[in-house]
Amino acid sequence: MSETADKRLIVVGVLKGAHGVRGDVRVKSFTADPDAVFDFGLLLDETGKVILTPKSARPGKDHFIVRPKEQKQKEDWDAMRGTLLHVPRASLPDADEDEFYIEDLVGLDVYTGGSERAGRIRAVQDFGAGDLLDIDLVGGGSVFVPFTLADVPVVDLAARRVVVATLDEWLAGEDEERPPEA
Repeated sequence: MSETADKRLIVVGVLKGAHGVRGDVRVKSFTADPDAVFDFGLLLDETGKVILTPKSARPGKDHFIVRPKEQKQKEDWDAMRGTLLHVPRASLPDADEDEFYIEDLVGLDVYTGGSERAGRIRAVQDFGAGDLLDIDLVGGGSVFVPFTLADVPVVDLAARRVVVATLDEWLAGEDEERPPEA
């Protein structure tokens, strides 16, 4: 992994405001194992400033109730509601074989047929039916390609590239007339 990648901040949760009047705060985890959000220690804002240092946490309904090291009033925590909580990419454990962190895919070059550069991954989206690679095309425009083994048979993080089996199938849908919006 490059030095730049090690310094990237990855979102692992969000503040949901204060819990009660004793200084506790509610945190919603975005990690696969919800408890893992507390494995990283310091939770940072998007600039790298420490927002929350969890001393303890207990489960709530769809969040955790956290006792923070930082002393803030209820109104201060409530004002921070919606603040995304980050950790440095370097603090995340290595992904298993054939698993990827979404952030590691963003920015990879996209090739078709193995040698023809087609574009670059702008983002990975999930609108409910599975992950889609949002690809900025070399000639302009963009296309969504399902992130499946059939559609993306090669992911080479070391070479910073993915191979898409074909873009033709996904580009064809771009030219079709769309039904009028209701």
